[in-house]
Amino acid sequence: MCRHLAYLGPRKSLRELLIDPPHSLYRQSWEPTRQTHGVVNADGFGVGWFADGDPVPARYRQGGPIWADPSFPDIARVTRSGAVLAAVRDATTGSATGTEAAAPFQGGGWLFSHNGSIGGYPGSVAKLAETVPAADLLALESRTDSAFVWALIQARVREGAAMPEAVASVVADVAAVAEARLNLLLTNATTIVASVFGDTLSARTGDGFTVVASEPDDDSPGWAEVGEGVHTWGAEGWKGTQERSVGR
Repeated sequence: MCRHLAYLGPRKSLRELLIDPPHSLYRQSWEPTRQTHGVVNADGFGVGWFADGDPVPARYRQGGPIWADPSFPDIARVTRSGAVLAAVRDATTGSATGTEAAAPFQGGGWLFSHNGSIGGYPGSVAKLAETVPAADLLALESRTDSAFVWALIQARVREGAAMPEAVASVVADVAAVAEARLNLLLTNATTIVASVFGDTLSARTGDGFTVVASEPDDDSPGWAEVGEGVHTWGAEGWKGTQERSVGR
């Protein structure tokens, strides 16, 4: 499992978003409070962010624990953005490791993270793999269930689905063939899309900002637990829930 966070709003430093809060994502790497599978997130981390006027996000990822990277606090202190997605990773037993396996993945102007796992991967989703162009499967950043889910979503977006619809259909189809936990989190420069299926998710909105995260990073009263489904937010707050069921 993993912990992840997405932010939209006024430009802030990565340190303000990921390190400074009392229960920050940085701290959740060794002391999560709501994580139901695994106890530490030391198998890699990553952060992606959008610079003003550039639709292609930048990423910084490493294959080891976030606390063991001496460069990250300095990078976080001087890097500012109004659209960020970050994750710390607890790798599924037997899955690929290394920098390439760490979220966020990116493509089509979106950043993507998966908190969860797919039982029996890859055999359990072999039929779904047939719906993805072979070139996309060969181009997977890593041989992980997370990278595969991202390939499925991108294939459906290219076929014409809006991002919330693509996420909802992939969650439903994977859950139909495998025991899976599929808390997915995506953002571009204007929108956050998240699925809740098998783990916790919370959101907080304020004056022109939205934070969506596996668990609250502070004790602010504005945090609310997000129910199962596929949900969309902008910087101004919640925008809607995808109607297609993602239930088991």
